[in-house]
Amino acid sequence: MPSFVQLLTALLITCLSFSAHSEKLRIVTEPWAPYVYLENGKPMGLDYEATALVFQRLGIEVEWQFLPWKRCLAMVEQGQADGILDIFQTAERDSQLYYPSEPLSEVEFVLFYANARPRPFQSLDDLRGLTIGVSPGYTYSEAFRNSSAFKREPAPTHEANFGKLSKGRIDLVITDRRVGQHVIKSLGLENQISELPMVISRQKQYLAVRRNVGMDLLAQRFAAELKRFKREPAYAQLSARYANQDITNLLPHTNLPAAGDLDARQTVEQQESSTP
Repeated sequence: MPSFVQLLTALLITCLSFSAHSEKLRIVTEPWAPYVYLENGKPMGLDYEATALVFQRLGIEVEWQFLPWKRCLAMVEQGQADGILDIFQTAERDSQLYYPSEPLSEVEFVLFYANARPRPFQSLDDLRGLTIGVSPGYTYSEAFRNSSAFKREPAPTHEANFGKLSKGRIDLVITDRRVGQHVIKSLGLENQISELPMVISRQKQYLAVRRNVGMDLLAQRFAAELKRFKREPAYAQLSARYANQDITNLLPHTNLPAAGDLDARQTVEQQESSTP
């Protein structure tokens, strides 16, 4: 009983520190549509809305900041932010962050190509001589990052990458499936760009909080409430709203085989390997 009482007391103190004293939980993230982004200055997205609702149910106010990914990681590391949204879990981050046991979503990294210049492949070696559009501030797997078979060319935004792809300035773009579909639709390139069926990697995204007194209990409560919300019809409706079902014709030939993933070691990660 004493241990149970101590657990409840610590949790209560954690929650009160962000409410009773007029403090807000500071969460940073980078726009990553359709998971989290700004539209006319208003935060939106599948993971943003789920996270905001869970914290509302927990009675915790949140202050959001949208910044470049590299800056987000630096703010958490330096104690300028309490949490970070849509981060992958890695062994390197475990010493700095608590991860709820329940992920917010799962991303699938794939390659996109211009319909006028199809580029089928079965392995990274098949990309020999090509130029792949990548995103600065993102860390890719060692195999992808160090391969000499192809060239990696960064662009400041996803929109810039897909613009270059449509104009033939690069051969492929690598990004998350739903992010790519969202950008393609927003640029009106549905009939010009498609995705290849091979999944480079799958990664779960989390709301992670900085290691501090009581924050592990907050992560546990967040996980429990998120898991509860995912069983409700409201979550199914939220997911459907961001499913981009109206552009599924973008993929007329991409039925993913169950064993179609590349080796797990060929992972693409959103996190930046180092901070300024």
